Amino acid sequence: MTFPATHSNAQGQQTWVATWGASQQIPEPQNAMPTDDLRDATVRQIFHLSVGGAALRVHLSNAFGTEALHFTSVHIARPISPSSSTIDPATDRPLTFAGSNEVTVPPGAEFVSDALNYPVAALSDLSVTFHLDAPPATETGHPGSRATSYFVHGDSVGEPNLLGAKHADHWCQVSGIDVLATSGAASIVALGDSITDGHAATTNGNDRWTDVLAQRLQASPDTRSVGVSNQGIGGNHLLINGLGPNALARFDRDVLAPAGVRWVILFEGVNDLGGLARNGEVTPDEHAALVKRVLSADEQIVLRAHAHGLRVFGATITPYVGSDYYHPGPLSEADRQAVNAWIRAAGHFDAVIDFDSVVRDPHHPDHLLPAFDSGDHLHPSPAGYKAMGEAVPLNLFAR
Repeated sequence: MTFPATHSNAQGQQTWVATWGASQQIPEPQNAMPTDDLRDATVRQIFHLSVGGAALRVHLSNAFGTEALHFTSVHIARPISPSSSTIDPATDRPLTFAGSNEVTVPPGAEFVSDALNYPVAALSDLSVTFHLDAPPATETGHPGSRATSYFVHGDSVGEPNLLGAKHADHWCQVSGIDVLATSGAASIVALGDSITDGHAATTNGNDRWTDVLAQRLQASPDTRSVGVSNQGIGGNHLLINGLGPNALARFDRDVLAPAGVRWVILFEGVNDLGGLARNGEVTPDEHAALVKRVLSADEQIVLRAHAHGLRVFGATITPYVGSDYYHPGPLSEADRQAVNAWIRAAGHFDAVIDFDSVVRDPHHPDHLLPAFDSGDHLHPSPAGYKAMGEAVPLNLFAR
């Protein structure tokens, strides 16, 4: 069944919003699905939704593919557990694309399924299972899923359990899920790096800071119609390509394209700052030039978001002194302080989310609080992510 962008029924006006999303990239070799494992293969993936709705649609992505990709069938179902390939067979439904059970997605493109009347609850899990007759020439995916996916040879899309399945903690070829929600519903895009993606979060535990935020939104009557789309990529930069395209390059696809987006939380920059002197200290002039370029990129994101009617909230960069990966010195810490001062200053963002003040050690403010440190002195622990998610003011998203 096809619905327009807004749909009227007996309950009143409804609108499409993103309830789940993940930024797409070319997985690095050690995180890519083996080509032979995706030949004549069924892939089952589990996604944790934010806002609920009466109908849904699924986005298949071939954004980085160099050849057309043929999906012979795509099904959805309710999984028994986020850490199992078993689904409830009574809930299994095929998706269609322009009325067909199969779809060929051109290289560099995305296809959105036909809308399906399929009520889903907020904070529930959804299984998406597809069959490929041939593997992608270049895989499009999201390596940092912190969620387990399952794959077997042959077409087993409708099977309740993928017996003997291989598994990997990566997502591939699915970029988003939309729901048809109540009038006034909207979504938040969290644009960030590995700290938004959830490095050091619990696999299949859904305890990233964005998950905590989604739980809080659902607990408040004023924000139950707000979805969260996590567009974090591990190793992401504002200025250069790293693991995935830089934030400015992916802005249109990851921020503007998701359905019903009204707000953007920008939480980027630590990889740009840390990378400058990672292999040896550089001059103060080079530090000053980098800070200027980082702030210019932030300004560009605000400018482009405002041009599309979105509100942008700036998140301060969290401490990383002690990091074995970046081992920042005093000049890098001064860069972080300069960027954070700019983020906090009036007139740059529509509001500020001060993650730095939430997770820093008050006795050593250039370090993460030990209780919130995953152990690498760069990424928060699940307790740190919980504190971050709880610190986001919900009144920013109230109707």
